[in-house]
Amino acid sequence: MGNWEKDLSPIARERLAKIGQLTEEEKERMIDSEKVNSLLSEFYQGQINPESLWKRLKQEGKPSLLREAQVRLLDSLSFRIPPVELQTKREGILAIETLKEEQNTSVIELNLNRLEELQKRYKAEIEQAYDGIRAEVERNPRLRVKQVQQGQNTVLIQLTVDEAIKQLPQWQDFLSNQEKRYSQEFAVVIEKSKRDLK
Repeated sequence: MGNWEKDLSPIARERLAKIGQLTEEEKERMIDSEKVNSLLSEFYQGQINPESLWKRLKQEGKPSLLREAQVRLLDSLSFRIPPVELQTKREGILAIETLKEEQNTSVIELNLNRLEELQKRYKAEIEQAYDGIRAEVERNPRLRVKQVQQGQNTVLIQLTVDEAIKQLPQWQDFLSNQEKRYSQEFAVVIEKSKRDLK
């Protein structure tokens, strides 16, 4: 094996053996992919921050790594990602963009802002709906009672307002529909963001 092959992970070496002889370009791409994997692994684990990620990619001096790192960061975003994690990854994506000769920073930033707005809008709509249902449950004591079968007897259990809301089918349907709708919108923005990377 050549020197570059010893730096590959065991999985990459195994793939390499199965594939046979790779072209120099394919070998280079595999090495670059491993570098991005390693770097992003440190980033995801909090071992390096967006600034350190920027510095390390700058030291590599390879424009091909930049887009790949950004795409991988975008792929790691999901609708349910905590806002703090979204912010960190956003900073990483934007930091990488500044290393490019041809930058598209304002468009990338708009897309990332849209992701944050979607999360905030989802949360606001859920809270507003919850408050509306809460008022209805507080006004109607029958909604706070649940029948439970114990042996051959049926027992009525008094629920708290929050417990009653969580058991209402209309609340569960609303949550499910909102989650689906916003997750789809989030995915559309992620795909647009990938297309906007140069």
